[in-house]
Amino acid sequence: MKKTFLAVSFLALSLGGCAGTSSTAAFTSEPVEQSDVQWSLVDSVDLEAINSDLEIGKPTVDIGLYYPSNLHPDAVEKLPLSGLVEEFLNAKKVFEPTGVQFKLLWIKTGQVDPQHLAITASNWETDLPSGGYGNMYVQSAIHPTEMSDGAVAAFETIIEPAPENSRTVYLVAMQNVYMPYYEDLDGGRNWAPKVVNTSGLSFPSYTYADTIPDRIRGVITLTKHDATNKLTIAHELGHKLMNVSHEYRDVSPQHEIRSDDGLMLYGSGTQIPSGQEGRWHQERLLLSPYIYRADAAGERVWNADFQAGGVYYDPIYGDYAVQFD
Repeated sequence: MKKTFLAVSFLALSLGGCAGTSSTAAFTSEPVEQSDVQWSLVDSVDLEAINSDLEIGKPTVDIGLYYPSNLHPDAVEKLPLSGLVEEFLNAKKVFEPTGVQFKLLWIKTGQVDPQHLAITASNWETDLPSGGYGNMYVQSAIHPTEMSDGAVAAFETIIEPAPENSRTVYLVAMQNVYMPYYEDLDGGRNWAPKVVNTSGLSFPSYTYADTIPDRIRGVITLTKHDATNKLTIAHELGHKLMNVSHEYRDVSPQHEIRSDDGLMLYGSGTQIPSGQEGRWHQERLLLSPYIYRADAAGERVWNADFQAGGVYYDPIYGDYAVQFD
């Protein structure tokens, strides 16, 4: 996720192979018949041109973009729609070498209740500082972060009910998305609660596991356009689809690290490596539950869904996970 994420604690899960079709996520919300927002399509963006390079049979991710019409003018300046389209096109290029393609389903606009345009991402009560026992991914499996009630209410309002909600990625433009975390002050004895205002947040399952309602688990929030590198969307899609934190090759997961190597670090890097030396990033990407392959008739075959809530060591990844201290 863009900016930092919470240090939390949890247990290792055993690895195993995966086979078969999808299962449903453990957390499901009550059925919702319609969104509370009157959305309309933005027809000034040529979706046909954006999707003109899609190929039959290739691994594909469906992505929708919600851009509220009542964002504050200052927020619009920081996050112009044209900038998001530019970043989406760049994300397609970044992921192209992996064989994964992105389909932009639509761009929609509408008036959103202003209280939903600024949220805190998670609940303080469920977050713990790092206990130091097991790596970050292991700790998160025991104590996954939980989405705040305000965030759940916002996304339940914004994201329209659809048959493939849990398999679709939703880019949602917002004004402020605050991420709480704990900062180690002196080697593990004293911790200070901190809050950062994120530029993008992917609500990844390696942190949240199955605590997010199934219908809205594909959400990614955006609050600031990366005018320099144009990589915020690509970076957040990396978190969501590869299901990894800020890491790259010999760099183990960290809250923040800046480098021009690797998409999952902060900087200008776009590399998505493969193999054990690449921390299995390409392999994990290609196993994402958000990916399908469609035939000429449009029939879609989805990847298997998560079997253990989507934690880093979820069995769908088999051996494509790094064991580290």
